[in-house]
Amino acid sequence: MEATRGRKRRGRLLVPLLTVMINMSIAWGNFFKPFNVSYDHRALIIDGHRRMLISAGIHYPRATPEMWPGLIAKSKEGGVDVIQTYVFWNGHEPARGQYNFEGRYDIVKFVKIVAANRLYLHLRIGPYVCAEWNFGGFPVWLRDVPGIEFRTDNFPFKVEMQHFVKMMVDLMREEMLFSWQGGPIIMLQIENEYGNIEGSYGQGGKEYVKWAARMAHGLGAGVPWVMCKQTDAPEDIIDACNGYYCDGFKPNSNKKPIFWTENWDGWYTSWGGRLPHRPVEDLAFAVARFFERGGSFQNYYMYFGGSNFGRTSGGPFYITSYDYDAPIDEYGLLSEPKWGHLKDLHAAIKLCEPALTAANSPQYIKLGSKQEAHVYQENIQTEGLNSTHYGNQRSCSAFLANIDEHRAATVKFHGHSYTLPPWSVSILPDCRNTVFNTAKVAAQTSVKAVETQFSDITLLQLAQNGGSYGPKSWITIKEPISVWSKDNFTIEGILEHLNVTKDHSDYLWYFTRIYVSDEDIAFWKENKVIPAVNIDSIRDVLRIFINDQHIGSVIGHWVKVVQQVQFQRGYNDFMLLTQTVGLQNYGAFLERDGAGIRGQARLTGFKNGDIDLADLTWTYQVGLKGEFLQIYAKDDDEKAEWTDLSLDAVPSIFTWYKTYFDAPSGTDPVAIDLGSMGKGQAWVNGHHIGRYWTLVAPKYGCQSHCDYRGAYNSDKCTTNCGKPTQTWYHVPRSWLQVSDNALVIFEETGGNPFEVSIKTRSAQVVCSQVSDSHYPPLQKWSHPDLKLGNISTDVLTPAMHLQCQDGHIISSIEFASYGTPQGSCQNFSTGNCHALNSLAVVSEACQGRNNCDVGISNAVFGGDPCHGIVKTLAVEAKCASSSNFGFDQY
Repeated sequence: MEATRGRKRRGRLLVPLLTVMINMSIAWGNFFKPFNVSYDHRALIIDGHRRMLISAGIHYPRATPEMWPGLIAKSKEGGVDVIQTYVFWNGHEPARGQYNFEGRYDIVKFVKIVAANRLYLHLRIGPYVCAEWNFGGFPVWLRDVPGIEFRTDNFPFKVEMQHFVKMMVDLMREEMLFSWQGGPIIMLQIENEYGNIEGSYGQGGKEYVKWAARMAHGLGAGVPWVMCKQTDAPEDIIDACNGYYCDGFKPNSNKKPIFWTENWDGWYTSWGGRLPHRPVEDLAFAVARFFERGGSFQNYYMYFGGSNFGRTSGGPFYITSYDYDAPIDEYGLLSEPKWGHLKDLHAAIKLCEPALTAANSPQYIKLGSKQEAHVYQENIQTEGLNSTHYGNQRSCSAFLANIDEHRAATVKFHGHSYTLPPWSVSILPDCRNTVFNTAKVAAQTSVKAVETQFSDITLLQLAQNGGSYGPKSWITIKEPISVWSKDNFTIEGILEHLNVTKDHSDYLWYFTRIYVSDEDIAFWKENKVIPAVNIDSIRDVLRIFINDQHIGSVIGHWVKVVQQVQFQRGYNDFMLLTQTVGLQNYGAFLERDGAGIRGQARLTGFKNGDIDLADLTWTYQVGLKGEFLQIYAKDDDEKAEWTDLSLDAVPSIFTWYKTYFDAPSGTDPVAIDLGSMGKGQAWVNGHHIGRYWTLVAPKYGCQSHCDYRGAYNSDKCTTNCGKPTQTWYHVPRSWLQVSDNALVIFEETGGNPFEVSIKTRSAQVVCSQVSDSHYPPLQKWSHPDLKLGNISTDVLTPAMHLQCQDGHIISSIEFASYGTPQGSCQNFSTGNCHALNSLAVVSEACQGRNNCDVGISNAVFGGDPCHGIVKTLAVEAKCASSSNFGFDQY
């Protein structure tokens, strides 16, 4: 194969053109010819054909509608067949009987974009979703339904659940979105991981599972239903697996296929936690093993994670980013090599689909102590079944696995030798030629970075006065620590947080007055006693104020409070503030979880004994005054008394800040760096980008080297030790205008807004290492002449593919060596063997292009630089915006 310059983008369209085409397709209703979906013990049967299906998890509210076309197109380019999403009840019915299907909750538009891309959809209605989403997707008003108990044989809950599920099924039917109507929906899900907590409900839980199945089938959706992690799923419901590995999973009936509804390709993150990373070699190993051992539907949770905009993150304490280490990152950029290596895996599995669908079960062959093969081939019993096979040839495909975590192995299979790296699977679509091994990554690595568009948010701009520079100022206003609302109320006793706030705000204020006598003062002095606030349990944050002064804070999930305090003689204003940082999203009896203060609360150390806070009269106030006035809206300057913020201002707590900025040029995703702030929330042009918090991860526990071998867990291969868990916050481009974008920050603990900056995110460096022992590109194996035997597989050679993101070109080749290069990305060096023309060959093929291919062979580099050894091409390239060079990327 010669080194070739990238001509077109291998089918990847620029998003604006793609959006136009999709909108036209949606308008015309040009989706599918109606088809039926059923299943047997082996697979889903779509339009009469068994299918091996690869699915991508994308949650529509975690991105903007403007992002959806690009995300779905990148998923399709990555080789998936299906998009999977939950349905978010609390987003669609925020108040009982009041519905929202606009903006990020326009689920119909999302489904139609999936259809316009000719992909299928798996709709997980739930309506409990978990998903690290606030309250597990349940609307908080559901707690107030009289007599309700969630997720059990409880009549009030079943009424509400059935109403919502029916509404969603009816909506999909009305929009003609089921497969038999020509739509993309091939499968639905009722409930979610209920088997994990079913035992908590006893017989009521068992009856609830049966009822949920009957109710779902009674809606007449006309496609199969699944339940995940539900070993007692009824006969007409497919039970599916969730986890890091599902190759050993078996459904509860031999009439059902093996489905994997959640393949956890990363993990979620909590404030103050390390960042998880799942190596793609292990992820590919898990997927290959699943299909090797009889699986037929696999979904990546997540393929795109996105962002928990607003107050949608669950928890408690889950961060605003839901990146999940997914193949497409939070900003919509490809995460390489994860996306590229999985794309190759998917292509390899698709080459095996004729044999996988033709065989009812594989032939198992023991190849060694920890090595095995599973062989699929068409046989007499299945020749009559409609499977996706080519012509009249009898298909044969094999998976060779080495489950040894430490040692490579050479095995004999069908008279040939195959070397298998540790913890890997080789895929042989024709039972002879290896086209892919899960541990041999040929996909490029992308190194993403943020570029500061302005030195800081003061945005030094050219002033009108003679060309001098001056800061564009911040303005500020203090949040009152007092009773300010006419809607406050007074009552005796300590009320539960959610019963008061209904989750309309994170914040609930409790105000009372405490009288301190001369005798109390004397008692403290004589006995060296310090009074204290003593509370059995709180969650998530408690702040204590006395006479408008912040005394202390306690953070935790149902933790005890013992906080020493100081009072003045006479009457003291005593105020407590409880805050939520995401409602509980997992577990039994969610309706009982609540928030705020639980158990006994008292003031200790007084002369006449403890003061029971439950015996006092309290004034309650929900939320912040700034929230009530909506001073985060773009044009709110008349609602609040803003004042200029001086550069030498001392950071203060409970303070609002506001400034304006211009949108960065170009199309790269935008982020705000809030690393200089403490804890709070932020808005751009009235859009709530989410909570922020600069809690720092532990200094220890991260690994300097990530070894993919062996079973993965969320503590393996973590990064970011000793750094804030999250400092960059995604601001979708569609929320910005060219200039005068309003940024509003509410800061709780004190921070410096002058160090806040606007940044763009892009893959600025791409690297790759491919040797002549790698396998040829997967697309070459699909060539018709190869299938027909007109050309030999011996003529196929490996190749390196480099590609910058949309709107970028390869601006320079920083390193290139064909021979025995050393090191890794951004740390390459030449080895003892090096082709002197390496840089020239790669530069000629790639520089100035969005993408390129370079063959890995002696012929490409003008001869063999060192005989008798395996040779590798290592390349590091820089990517830059094509607009910087004044020409088109094509």
